[in-house]
Amino acid sequence: MYSDKVLDHFKNPRNMGEMKDADAIGEVGNPVCGDLIYIYIKVNEENGKEIISDISFQTFGCAAAIATSSMVTELAKGKSLDEALKITRGDVADSLDGLPPIKMHCSNLAADGLHAAIKIYREKQGN
Repeated sequence: MYSDKVLDHFKNPRNMGEMKDADAIGEVGNPVCGDLIYIYIKVNEENGKEIISDISFQTFGCAAAIATSSMVTELAKGKSLDEALKITRGDVADSLDGLPPIKMHCSNLAADGLHAAIKIYREKQGN
């Protein structure tokens, strides 16, 4: 049912945990399945670009929700905010070698959580 990459990110999640000094937190959930994801970002200015220097997550949900949250942090870390905004649910699923169709909504949450954190960060900055 799940690819080896999904199982690896579920069993050994990357960047998991609350970030106490986050610059912004994206919170998304799915009331149907009950999944809840928090994406924390730390942003630094580098060469005139806002770069995600640190990122973490807390996810309350199924294996796919945890795996996609872990993967989205891997995909976004070190990227500019503009680059990170281009990360799609398809990118997340493809990076995990696919998800069962019934679990694709989980990759939506991970990407949406990242986008929400960036939006909140930019609002705080007045952008």
